[in-house]
Amino acid sequence: FYYILPELLLTGGALLVLLINVIVPQREGMLFGLSLATVIISGVALLSFTGVDVTVSRGLLAIDGFALFFKEIILVSTGLTLMMSASYLRVEGVRAGEYYFLILCAALGMMFMASGVDLITLFIGLETMAVSFYVLAGYLKPSPRSNEAAVKYFLLGAFSLGILLYGMSILYGVTGSTRLDEIAAALAGQDRSLTLLLAVILLVAGMGFKIAAVPFHMWAPDVYEGAPTPVTAFLSVGSKAASFAMLLRIFVEGLPSLTPDWQFVFALLAVVTMTVGNIAAITQSNIKRMLAYSSIAHAGYVLVGIVAATERGVAAALVYLWVYLFMQLGAFMIITMLRRRDVIGDELKDMSGLYLRSPAAACAMLVFMLSLGGIPPTAGFMGKLFLLATAVESQMYWLVVIAVLASAIGIYYYLRVIV
Repeated sequence: FYYILPELLLTGGALLVLLINVIVPQREGMLFGLSLATVIISGVALLSFTGVDVTVSRGLLAIDGFALFFKEIILVSTGLTLMMSASYLRVEGVRAGEYYFLILCAALGMMFMASGVDLITLFIGLETMAVSFYVLAGYLKPSPRSNEAAVKYFLLGAFSLGILLYGMSILYGVTGSTRLDEIAAALAGQDRSLTLLLAVILLVAGMGFKIAAVPFHMWAPDVYEGAPTPVTAFLSVGSKAASFAMLLRIFVEGLPSLTPDWQFVFALLAVVTMTVGNIAAITQSNIKRMLAYSSIAHAGYVLVGIVAATERGVAAALVYLWVYLFMQLGAFMIITMLRRRDVIGDELKDMSGLYLRSPAAACAMLVFMLSLGGIPPTAGFMGKLFLLATAVESQMYWLVVIAVLASAIGIYYYLRVIV
């Protein structure tokens, strides 16, 4: 239990939030403080595992540098989402207790996705996260857009989960184990069969839905637009990081002997995702919808590092996810600031004259947009450069060319926001 101390603290904090929500009247400030304190305490507990590399819970969880990195991303994005949410919930006039509880539950699921080295652990973590987001997406009950977002996310989420589970069950049938190290050992000496390739395709499709890669992205624009803005921010950063953690665990640790097969499929996905994401974003007038397509394109860039299938490639993908966390959440923070009782604040025209009303917010938005576009000398540019360098080292020049062209298209719609 010592090794899952951050998760236990998060669970205890979430249950305490729910309890205080029922017992104490006029409690919004207390609930926010307790939720944020829970995340901070979990983060402090997490630091004690620096340099640890063990497998615990009878081989179900790995406590290592990889898990620690993703848990830090998850807790930072959770904390920033909570800070964004306090004023937003007041403006919307909705209950805070269940909202904070669900945010902490989603973070808990993500933490287990980062540590899971067993297909069942990964699945339970994924479901804990997904069920929380299904409710959070439709949290603004009077809003038809929010209701539509929740229904679409739930239906497509359940459908993608079925595909993912089918792939996992085939993998279990072929290898006789759900543990990733045992699956890797069982497949090491086997020839490729059609059954194994089917399992890989189903797993890629299932994970493609979770990271919103094209053509499995159809839920993302509607859900991002309809969900409460802080939930959209959390979904686009925390959920994406946890899904990439799960993807890397399954394919890099569980299926190293099938690397050429999944590498080829992910290369195709990366190309289509970068291209379609950036082209579709050009036509959007709603900023949340534009950032949804932008988020799809960024998933394509991260896939470039994974396609390189080297340690440096994976490291580049992790660095890019860390940088993306601050770029994306920063942009959504400005959009949340613009939300007032009479203005939703998520249309492109709502940005007009922002410099006159709030120069600091306008300057911050300028930096976030330039960073998302990959303009030097921002962190977004450095992250993208690191990713493309690993693809060059793996001699995937065609992928680098497509990524650069896709980035050039992306600059246009980020500059639109600035203009």
